[in-house]
Amino acid sequence: MSIPRLHPDTIEAVKQRVDIVDLVSERVVLRKRGREFVGLCPFHEEKSPSFTVSPAKQMYYCFGCGAGGNGITFLTELDKRSFSEVVLDLARRYNLSVKTLEPEKHQELERQLSLKQQLYEILAVTASFYQHALRQQEGKQALEYLKSSRKLSDQTIQQFQLGYAPAGWQTLYHYLIEVKGYSVKLVEEVGAIAPRKKGSGYYDRFRERLIIPICDPQSRIVGFGGRTLTDEEPKYLNSPETPVFDKGKTLFALDKAKDAIAKQDRAVIVEGYFDAIALHAAGITNVVASLGTALSADQIKQLLRYSPSKQVILNFDADAAGTKAAERAIGEIANLAYKGQVQLRVLNLPQGKDADDFLKISGTPEPYRQLLADAPLWIDWQIQQIFKNRNLKQADEFQQATAQLIELLGQIENSTSRTYYCDRSAQLLSQGNSRLAPQLARDLLAQLKKPRRRQDKREEKKTAITLPVSREQTLLQQAESLLLRVYLHCPDYRPEIIRILADKGLKFIIARHQFLWSQILTVRDSLAITSPELISKLQDEYLPFPHQMSRVQTLFHLDEKTQRDIGRAPLIIKAATACMERTMCEQRSRYALERWEKTNPHSDPQSWQFYYNQFYQAKQRIMEIDKCRQVTLLDLIQQPWEG
Repeated sequence: MSIPRLHPDTIEAVKQRVDIVDLVSERVVLRKRGREFVGLCPFHEEKSPSFTVSPAKQMYYCFGCGAGGNGITFLTELDKRSFSEVVLDLARRYNLSVKTLEPEKHQELERQLSLKQQLYEILAVTASFYQHALRQQEGKQALEYLKSSRKLSDQTIQQFQLGYAPAGWQTLYHYLIEVKGYSVKLVEEVGAIAPRKKGSGYYDRFRERLIIPICDPQSRIVGFGGRTLTDEEPKYLNSPETPVFDKGKTLFALDKAKDAIAKQDRAVIVEGYFDAIALHAAGITNVVASLGTALSADQIKQLLRYSPSKQVILNFDADAAGTKAAERAIGEIANLAYKGQVQLRVLNLPQGKDADDFLKISGTPEPYRQLLADAPLWIDWQIQQIFKNRNLKQADEFQQATAQLIELLGQIENSTSRTYYCDRSAQLLSQGNSRLAPQLARDLLAQLKKPRRRQDKREEKKTAITLPVSREQTLLQQAESLLLRVYLHCPDYRPEIIRILADKGLKFIIARHQFLWSQILTVRDSLAITSPELISKLQDEYLPFPHQMSRVQTLFHLDEKTQRDIGRAPLIIKAATACMERTMCEQRSRYALERWEKTNPHSDPQSWQFYYNQFYQAKQRIMEIDKCRQVTLLDLIQQPWEG
């Protein structure tokens, strides 16, 4: 949709409301380290975390690739969306009022913003319709199924807002459109009805099905799952994706499980709606269910927001179908597990039972709790699957098992874990032969260190091609960067820097530094020159310029080296400004020499003499700078700092 320019008050309200840790943790697995949080950068591939999120500053920064900014910048860069779109979505998310700079467009914007609210309302009314139908004569069979077959109490049925979709092609259609007066277009948009494939008109998407509402983490209904009570296929039918329902980002019962996940520091994922419902009813409330698709990284990261130790347990059936379901469900989280970002465990229940059946047979939740506590790590579970039903006395099966182990263990990035699992796998391969096991462990490790990893490194080197940059250009970039960093992080030295730049007529030459300095001068009028809020203010000014922000973001943050650098600010200022002045004089001398050589001394003696004087003066100044400098920028960069 077309978004008019947003009022600064709206942008400020969003900034004040957003918690960057909460926002980033939806996309990145974060771990607390001191006062900050760290994780793997979402903007580039890396094996060890260099991505830092600061709750105090409400900013993020990657020391690997230089990406950084605040919460709005994060979503703008990651999702490749416009600044206004991101601010608007966050305003909707936090129920903040929206003002624009173009009052005449405000009404249209409000109309568009209200669309999702209308969809939520229709979904809530639809859920009430299904709940009501469950208690009527037409829903008698469905209610009996819930109470007798599923053993659910009225309290649980009400807690999960379970309902029933009556028979008939247009029962819900008639209620929502003719009775409640909602538009056909909106009712279709939430997925409650669908257009007929042949002819005109619509039909109810769910008919003669038990209805399970699907909620977002804020407990708003976003869609429905329907279980057939007849022979109709499919057995389970979900709402289509809509503006408020994204199957790949939604987990059933997360709204009801998130507090328990945080308290117990562990999330359990089951495959079916009724497995999750049965476990909640039994008092095991840190449980969510997938929606029949492979688990996505987005779904897992939602869960990990609530678990400090990042522990997730997958519970699927122990039969062949359940094993395949577990492998399919793991989906995108395999990489997170290999990197150690998730403590992923797998629980297979005995006799191929699902969680609902297991609870009914055991009669108490305690056996299930014990199985959760004993659930093996995902790597251990995969090793079990490799050895399952395999005769290692047969040479071909032994080789197959070894090949699969090498493929599996080669994905583990932590060398200590890799060595541990090599020893463990060797014990299993040796079948109790204590003499054979050490040799097998050495063989496995040797296989893992073979050419593939070295070849990968060679390929990385081949792709790391950089364009040549002159020594002068490199020193100038470093000089300007150092000077700007001192200006940003050392408020007491700002007046001196401004004075020197003015006295010497120095300007920033590197384009990104020019832009940053222009922004500094712009906000200087609204802040005291030594204000500690300068960086925060600049971040605000940069919000509409994410590309420029990404190019200077590194200057807003200090690592161990740059922290030491600004500790010797007086030397930095002298050396950096001297380098900038020398570069300026070099450029002047080259320009003057070029013009002097092209000027005819006989036809234009005045210009010829002018350019000669310019060249001479520039060279003289360069000699003076070199003679007067106590330390060059290159010396300063290379010398160790003894603070």
